[in-house]
Amino acid sequence: VQLQASGGGLVQAGGSLRLSCAASGRTFSRYVMGWFRQAPGKEREFVAAISWSSGGTYYVDSVKGRFAISRDNAKNTVYLQMNNLRPEDTAVYYCAAGYGGSVYYTSSYGYWGQGTLVTVSS
Repeated sequence: VQLQASGGGLVQAGGSLRLSCAASGRTFSRYVMGWFRQAPGKEREFVAAISWSSGGTYYVDSVKGRFAISRDNAKNTVYLQMNNLRPEDTAVYYCAAGYGGSVYYTSSYGYWGQGTLVTVSS
């Protein structure tokens, strides 16, 4: 599976962005899909994940109520809608695909996109 993330940019605090992650491969629908982010000088952290059937979504506490993850298996694409953005959301955002294990850990994902930069100004 190859992943291509897009949609990052510069936005003011309180604004919105939608990230997209397009996947190649015919087995996209079998993967759990996740979004992680990495701010300068910090470790990569879990943001959100969605099960293969979209029946389960998972979020880090800091984005609950502001971010929404979704997927379109027909388009091999996963999305992250980000609303009410804050300066602390500034990071490179990565999408990832995995088969199993805890959705919260990077080690559960075998495939990663190249990342897209989100910058939130105050």
